[in-house]
Amino acid sequence: MPDTAPAVTLYTDATPNGKIASVGLELLHVPYRVHRLDLSTGVQKEDWFLKISPNGRIPAIVDHRHGDFSVFESGAILLWLVQNYDPDHTLWPIDHKAQSQVMQWVMFEMGGIGPMQGQADHFIRFDADWPGFEMERFMEETRRLYTVLDRQLQGRTYLVGDRLTIADVINFCWVICYKLIKVDLSDQPDLRAWMKRILAVPEVQKGLQVPPASASLQETIDSYERL
Repeated sequence: MPDTAPAVTLYTDATPNGKIASVGLELLHVPYRVHRLDLSTGVQKEDWFLKISPNGRIPAIVDHRHGDFSVFESGAILLWLVQNYDPDHTLWPIDHKAQSQVMQWVMFEMGGIGPMQGQADHFIRFDADWPGFEMERFMEETRRLYTVLDRQLQGRTYLVGDRLTIADVINFCWVICYKLIKVDLSDQPDLRAWMKRILAVPEVQKGLQVPPASASLQETIDSYERL
């Protein structure tokens, strides 16, 4: 919910990692303003932004309610948001074991799906003429990780427990971009049902439009009922 008197400034672009932050902000109804960075210009490597995000990557936030405290990395942003803006435990369980399970799936994305799918997407879009072994390696590992998610979702509504958590948010924002890397989900019904369930949440759809979704992602959003 972008706002003229924001609690948070979100530095982002139209990438899966960027959507993780905006979807989290929307689900928790945190007032925020958007500062979109055109990554093609290299602005994310400028000194002013490196003070906010030392790695020169998006997303990053500055929390004005906490002394202009800056947070970079999508998983760290989600954790900060539930620690500071989720008193009702909307996206963060109360039970300590459940919290650990949520963080395990957050780390699964950060160490697995995000890096693997991100590299697959890079080769498909920008280095299609590169020798095929590298591209296929990243794509095959992404498919395998999707299978892990599908198996975890068998008989479950969400990855942990019966409520949406940040574990779902962080993995969903990558999986929803599956068409970009031409992954076939026809044999993963539980994964498709999970995606459809999350896409039906109005705040999720709002967050996916910050910034506006790519044509491929928009096609998935528009056709989610057929997943």
